[in-house]
Amino acid sequence: MPAETPDALPGCVAHGIGGMPELVELAVVLTATVARVAEQHELTPMQGRLLCGLGDQPQRMVDLAQLLGIEKAALTGLVDRAERRGLLERGPAPGDRRAVQVSLTDAGTQAVAAFEAGVTSALDGLLATLPAGDRPEFRRLASAVVLAARGARAA
Repeated sequence: MPAETPDALPGCVAHGIGGMPELVELAVVLTATVARVAEQHELTPMQGRLLCGLGDQPQRMVDLAQLLGIEKAALTGLVDRAERRGLLERGPAPGDRRAVQVSLTDAGTQAVAAFEAGVTSALDGLLATLPAGDRPEFRRLASAVVLAARGARAA
């Protein structure tokens, strides 16, 4: 087995993760944080993403699938479960009688507000570990990475 570098995650050098292990660890921390908050609100992380993706306006199923990065068949099951819980509803998409759009119910609006508040609080707690003066720069850099990744996906 190759020698591990000081900045590599233990056991991951053989798998090609060695250059920026902090980003991998950050992804693990963020994923676990969102999962914990989702569970507190009786949601799965993907249900939380679905509700957040709907925001204030209905979305067509095809657009939601693209936004969430999942196949339409997987989205159908996800929407079925959320609809059974009364969090969202389906209806015809204006201008396209074959398309279906999804919108939040009142219960879904309340659920997404509580989930977003919980995630915001948890993430603020994580950022509180940084010196106050470094937080805006961290957010700026994180936004740049996210925008670059979204651009790469769209290409």
